[in-house]
Amino acid sequence: MIVSTAGIAAFAPLLDWARWILAGLAAIGFIALLLGPGAHWLAGERQPLTDQERRELSANERVEAINSARHTLLQSATGLVVIGGVAFTAQGLWYTAQTLDTARQSQLTAQQSHITDRYTKTVEQLGSSNLDVRLGGIYALERLAQDSIRDHQTIYDVLVSFVRTHDLKSKAKSISKPTIDVQAALTVIGRRKMHLDISRLDLTGVRIPNADLTGARLKNANLAGADLSGAKLSYADLSYADLSGAKLPRVILNRANLTHAKLFSADLSNADLTSVNSARVGLSDANLSGASLNRAYLGEAGMSGSDLTGADLIGANLNGAGLIEAKLTNANLSSADLIQSNLNKADLSRSNFEGANLSHSNLTKANMVDANLNRTDLRSADLSGATAIVEIKVRGIAMTNTETQFGLLSNF
Repeated sequence: MIVSTAGIAAFAPLLDWARWILAGLAAIGFIALLLGPGAHWLAGERQPLTDQERRELSANERVEAINSARHTLLQSATGLVVIGGVAFTAQGLWYTAQTLDTARQSQLTAQQSHITDRYTKTVEQLGSSNLDVRLGGIYALERLAQDSIRDHQTIYDVLVSFVRTHDLKSKAKSISKPTIDVQAALTVIGRRKMHLDISRLDLTGVRIPNADLTGARLKNANLAGADLSGAKLSYADLSYADLSGAKLPRVILNRANLTHAKLFSADLSNADLTSVNSARVGLSDANLSGASLNRAYLGEAGMSGSDLTGADLIGANLNGAGLIEAKLTNANLSSADLIQSNLNKADLSRSNFEGANLSHSNLTKANMVDANLNRTDLRSADLSGATAIVEIKVRGIAMTNTETQFGLLSNF
């Protein structure tokens, strides 16, 4: 009976409360069995006592034997109860954990379903003919990206696509700046959490002149061939970005980060790059005529063939920069740091180097017609073949030493 009750409690398809009741009844029956017949059996009474056995054992001895057996059985039963309690507790904890896990999975499924619904609705808003609805969709996508990290890249790819399909290429020529919704999308893109990006932003060839991207996070972005004429990019992070062939005339880039950025053949005429950080930037064949590079950091920049006509480079750091065949006519480089720079065959005519440091620089075959070298540091510089250089005159106005090389000069 006890075994049957325990078996039903363990294996029969019952409700939890019924299972626990049957298990309790089975336990009570088992204990009663131990304290009754079980105690007599353990005390040696496996068969009914004969008259002879009854005479040999006093009543006290018989009671003492049975009580001793009962005590032993109680200890055993107590141990079994403790073990059973531990087992039941473990089973209860396991059941609770399974219940919580199921609830958690259900909650995650519900959350993902909710996020999917939100995403679908917000994307639909971007296609609305109503400006307010489109703006709502843009900001709703930003909030969704914050709530769902796994959808971060997808959401910003959608916003980039929105900018690309709504830029000025498809607008009237009279429009000179991004529309309100495109500017809003650019602002949202510019303040995203860059460390969550899986792939780079693709804004290749986008036309957004006069856009406001102040402080924008555009690290590693692809802006090759983009039109950013007159755009505001102060304090923007454009490190490792590709701006090759981009249109950037009159752009404001003061204090921006252009470290390792690619600006090959880019148009930066009359741009403001005051105090910009452009370490190892690629500016080969770029147009920087009339640009302001006052106190800019251009250490080890690649600027071969670039046009810096009339540029303001006062106090700029061009340490180790490559300026081979660069055009610096009428450029102002007073107090600039050009230590170990390469100005081979560069056009430096009428440029101002007053107080600049050109020590250890390569000025071979450079055009220095009417260049101002007053107080210029030319120690250990190589001026071999430089045009319009008179050694006596140079040594009289500039700092030189025995290692300053004049070689065969093209004087006139």
